[in-house]
Amino acid sequence: MADSPFTTILFQLNEDGMKIQTGLTSIKGVGEKTAGLFARLHITNVGELLEHYPRDYEKMEAPVSVSALTPGRVCAVKAAVIGTPQITRVRSLVIANVQAGDATGLFRITFFGMPYIRSILKPGSVHIFRGLCQSGNEGKAKGRSAAASPGAAPVIRMEQPAIFSVADYSAVQDTLQPKYALTKGLTNRLMTRTVHAALEELDSLQEFLPEELRKEYGLIPWREAVRKIHCPGDIKELADARRRLSFNEFLAFFLGLSRLKNENQVRKVAQVLHRVPDTDRLLEKLPYRLTGAQLRVWAQIEEDMSRDVAMNRLVQGDVGSGKTILAFLALLMCAANGRQGCLMAPTEVLAAQHFEALSGLCKEQDLCIRPVLLTGSTPAREKKRIYQAISEGEYNVIVGTHALIQEKVEYRDLSLVVTDEQHRFGVRQRECLADKGEGTHVLVMSATPIPRTLAIVLYGDLNVSILDEMPVGRLPIKNCVVGTSWRPKAYSFIADQVRAGHQAYVICPMVEEGEMEGLENVQDYAKKLEAALPKEIRVGILHGRMKPAQKNEIMEEFSAGEMDVLVSTTVIEVGINVPNATVMMVENAERFGLAQLHQLRGRVGRGNAQSYCIFISSNENEEVMKRLKILNTSNDGFFIANEDLKLRGPGDLAGVRQSGELDFKIGDIYRDSDLLLKANALAEQIVSGDPEKKKPEFAALYRWEEENGNSVDFRSI
Repeated sequence: MADSPFTTILFQLNEDGMKIQTGLTSIKGVGEKTAGLFARLHITNVGELLEHYPRDYEKMEAPVSVSALTPGRVCAVKAAVIGTPQITRVRSLVIANVQAGDATGLFRITFFGMPYIRSILKPGSVHIFRGLCQSGNEGKAKGRSAAASPGAAPVIRMEQPAIFSVADYSAVQDTLQPKYALTKGLTNRLMTRTVHAALEELDSLQEFLPEELRKEYGLIPWREAVRKIHCPGDIKELADARRRLSFNEFLAFFLGLSRLKNENQVRKVAQVLHRVPDTDRLLEKLPYRLTGAQLRVWAQIEEDMSRDVAMNRLVQGDVGSGKTILAFLALLMCAANGRQGCLMAPTEVLAAQHFEALSGLCKEQDLCIRPVLLTGSTPAREKKRIYQAISEGEYNVIVGTHALIQEKVEYRDLSLVVTDEQHRFGVRQRECLADKGEGTHVLVMSATPIPRTLAIVLYGDLNVSILDEMPVGRLPIKNCVVGTSWRPKAYSFIADQVRAGHQAYVICPMVEEGEMEGLENVQDYAKKLEAALPKEIRVGILHGRMKPAQKNEIMEEFSAGEMDVLVSTTVIEVGINVPNATVMMVENAERFGLAQLHQLRGRVGRGNAQSYCIFISSNENEEVMKRLKILNTSNDGFFIANEDLKLRGPGDLAGVRQSGELDFKIGDIYRDSDLLLKANALAEQIVSGDPEKKKPEFAALYRWEEENGNSVDFRSI
């Protein structure tokens, strides 16, 4: 093995063919404390570090004059500090305001939670300020004072700009600088320096695609792609690197999926299920009529479940399109045949909601279903009792979370597996649950509105049914897409809705300060919002790093009306149903895929009152706003997804990996749809042409597949 500053070399294969990855502490400058910060981002070795791709890139353009600052654009400006920063406190939030300027004019700068800024911004000191420019002549949110200097108020303002010395900015001017997802205590500078140290060892990374295939698909070498994704010389190099790494992800997924399809083409059921009058009676007694789309899809499910081979069906439909009642009908058919069925949801709150809804329906309609709820937080003694009751057949419908696939859970005669919010589970997770029975029927449900052309490929082992009608009587949500200068008006609107007895969500892309510069985070935003809203309005926070019990408690408090505004990450995308919530406000909306924004919007409009969705974009570029305004024109998720597919092509590099609908690290199914289809075709060609993995030209590819195969388990598809 070559000499290296690492104890072992990234991606180098030992004689047994296993990947060896060194710990981070062998990188110069990374001690145990710093390694602990990286661990918070699930980075524990060099391989994981180099797969922690930048979330965005900044073109460090030359500084402009104050008079050239443009609202809605990120600009750098060389300016002198005018006066001393003025500190105010609103509840627990410290706000600092100061003016800066040059010979062409003045602008106002606001910092939140930075009382020490007075020691940095001395009167007359000159700095480069870089940040999002906003119009300063809009009404100010409560708690924000004007700048201290007399005279007319500046017409441009910046919030939380980055501060550089003139020399430091000159060193990075005209370059593409990577911006990484971070955690508190870990700076972008430290992340970049550590990545650069790891990149020095890339000579050991082995190419696995034959050269003729790389040329056919227009792909650069893997080693080159890893280097350029972190250190691109220009936009073209960045595009080439992202294309290759996206192709790797798609290929790993489709190789696993193709092999899975070959294994599961025909699975004979243990017992053929028969159509039962119980389902017809339930349909007659429901207080509403199923839509034509629901009846069509139910007929497909019923026919599948009546055959002697196992069903593999995906039901796609918007939030509120009526997927749940179809799942209940399938579970009822299973129970009426004397068999067991289970329903797995991605969150405990959603599982509990399904259990309560099913239990209520059983009681009202006197169904033959005997349901039980099983989640990770079920007490140990109760779990033991439930395990035994399930194995003995006392319960014929089991509702829960990942707890349903634990080894201790043994089903007596499982015949049907339903997974809700399918995009939150990996292929292997679904298969693991199906393997709890013999020839088990599989019904998966997803509210992710993926265009049919892509769904057929991504869900290649499933038959696809689409619910393309909404139940009558639902008020369409009113939408608006605005820039950051509209925040004060949005806050005022939220306050009015709360006074009217309703509730609101505010979505931020980040959890805490330091994760990503220039993006709103839940913890700081909640403080700003409390300062801007009347003090009687109760503001809570929710994010994915909380423990499940804490998340459940907050969701339950919000559902019970014990808080008025919930500031959250996208963790609320699934698993919370609050009919009283009438406002959804999304910050940094440009960072999300349209389909995900549409799903977030689905959290409101669930009651009888008119609901509203406010999308705030910190980037007011014409193309960005055009894309977001598709949400103004339609509440149809499939229309939105197809429009997103048209607008986002391979050249869209506004963020290497947007918060998206499916959990690929770098690939984007909309922007990279051409790559997606090519990777699928190649995977099918390889698997069908060499099922035993014996062709020598693919030996390196098969070694790579073995190393990366486990990643398929965690792909949220």
